[in-house]
Amino acid sequence: MRTALYNEHVKMNGNMVDFHGWEMPLYYESIIKEHMYVRGKCGVFDVSHMGDIFITGKGAGKTLMKLFPTDTSNMNKGDCVYTAFLDDNGNMIDDTIIYKFNDEKFLCVPNAATTLNILNHIIKNKEKNCDVVNSSNEFACIAIQGKESVNILKNMNIEFPEPFKFYEKNGMIISGTGYTGEVGCEIIIKNEEAVSLWKKIITELKAIGCGPCGLGSRDTLRMEKGMLLSGQDFNSDRNPFEASVSFIVNNNHEYIGKEKLLNKQKPDRIFRGVIMDEKGSFPRHGNLIYNIEGEEIGIITSGSISPILGKGIALGYINRNSSKSETAVLIGIRDKKLKGKVSRPRIVP
Repeated sequence: MRTALYNEHVKMNGNMVDFHGWEMPLYYESIIKEHMYVRGKCGVFDVSHMGDIFITGKGAGKTLMKLFPTDTSNMNKGDCVYTAFLDDNGNMIDDTIIYKFNDEKFLCVPNAATTLNILNHIIKNKEKNCDVVNSSNEFACIAIQGKESVNILKNMNIEFPEPFKFYEKNGMIISGTGYTGEVGCEIIIKNEEAVSLWKKIITELKAIGCGPCGLGSRDTLRMEKGMLLSGQDFNSDRNPFEASVSFIVNNNHEYIGKEKLLNKQKPDRIFRGVIMDEKGSFPRHGNLIYNIEGEEIGIITSGSISPILGKGIALGYINRNSSKSETAVLIGIRDKKLKGKVSRPRIVP
């Protein structure tokens, strides 16, 4: 599958790879350079592979309350909320952003690999007076991330949204959301209008010495900030308490998986970060975590280099009694056990 911006990526020499069935740019020049665009000034990402599922009708509000552990009843028009779909065991199927247009219209944005599963999950569990429409193939999504994004939108006569707020303008949905931990916004736009918007943003970025960014830097950026990756950091095998996102859980309503989740509030292992002591040591998914005595205490789910720290970093699940920040650990990489230390999931403040 290809997004509406595919030809633009090819023109800009994007290194295209298969990402869950989508041809997407991994990088244009280099992952580190594109990472630093965002941390320093600004970069732009094509995230059109993400899903767009609208939930409408008089039963829409009740449907959301059933689907999510988050109390969505107090959302106002124009609010965005981060939450997760749970299964009957209280484990996370996928995380998502919810947009509220009004009491009878909401948008859920699931991850690319889970969109069809989530669509079926919503349909299976929705209220009768509720409609569910998968509009994923109609929309593109462009993420402008970094402190200069404010000025870029200003130059384009687009009002910058507040964090986790959105508004509609000229057929666009403009939200104060992102996946980098920086100031930024995401613009959901009809496919046929996406190329024109992309070109305008690229022109603005070139004027400040920046450019487009691929999936590689999106991954290193989110890792530095401790953001979960669906299908890698969890895959229907972790609950919000294990994944250190307990803030999404409100137990003042009934929702799928609630009974099982209430018995999982003190998990044996919790989601934490790791910073490697030695340069050149890069943890990877599946590497085991040991205490200094050599006993296994956890597993790495995401790992890479942090361009900001200049060291290897990782995210994973560690025994609760070894999860305090600055705790010394060993990471099994190939046939060696290399030194590191535990940190909060947000590795780079």
